[in-house]
Amino acid sequence: MEINEKSSPLALVTGASSGIGYELAKVCAKNGFNLIVVAEDDGITEAAQVFRRLNVEVMALKQDLATYEGVENLYAALKGKDLDVAAINAGVGVSGRFVETDLQKEMNLMQLNMVEAVHLAKLLVKDFVAKKEGHLLFTSSIAAEMPGPYYAVYAASKAFLQSFSEALREELKEDNVVVTALQPGPTDTNFFARAGMEDTKAGKAKKDSPADVAQDAFDALMAGKDHVVAGSFKNKVQSTMAKFISEKAGAKMQGRDVKPQGH
Repeated sequence: MEINEKSSPLALVTGASSGIGYELAKVCAKNGFNLIVVAEDDGITEAAQVFRRLNVEVMALKQDLATYEGVENLYAALKGKDLDVAAINAGVGVSGRFVETDLQKEMNLMQLNMVEAVHLAKLLVKDFVAKKEGHLLFTSSIAAEMPGPYYAVYAASKAFLQSFSEALREELKEDNVVVTALQPGPTDTNFFARAGMEDTKAGKAKKDSPADVAQDAFDALMAGKDHVVAGSFKNKVQSTMAKFISEKAGAKMQGRDVKPQGH
């Protein structure tokens, strides 16, 4: 479906077929944004039908954003569209002892969570700066606050994204472009199943609602905040603690939560 350029503000959400991205798209729609939603799986078509029932126009794109071509194809589809909000949310995790985990899965993780996130941001930011307006959200993680044993590459990728987001924010503050980092804690999505973390302490614990996390993210982005630790009070405590303890202590604490059973 084509988007009527003049009808409403426009939001792009990646990883929108499920989880936090799905809820981010919904909260944007509920606030009057037309949507361009992207995911690598067929579920994006069904998700788009749900979003359309919120009385907004929706363009759904199936693209693998872990690839250079996927990002370029997405940007080509954005040609002529005047984005107001972009949520770079697509991401994956890999869990386990680094010596045992699959290298190809970790390479794919780095492509999606870091390399192509930078690629997409490069394209979007140029457009936002040209028009002196825009809101850019990166889905980072509470895991960015400290080293993450047993999902070492994932935690490092989120630390990269957190640093990148904060640096961009400083660069773009004179261009009227808001950059916000979303830092959720354990959230009730398919992340734990996909990352092989269901048998961990974090995987078994109570999790935050993705709808609540998405609302926190949207509110922070619209308020122009640099970051938001979304979800439960426990997440905010963990984020605060990370600022006062050593990385060694932080790694030990985080490792306890994500260590697979039997290790």
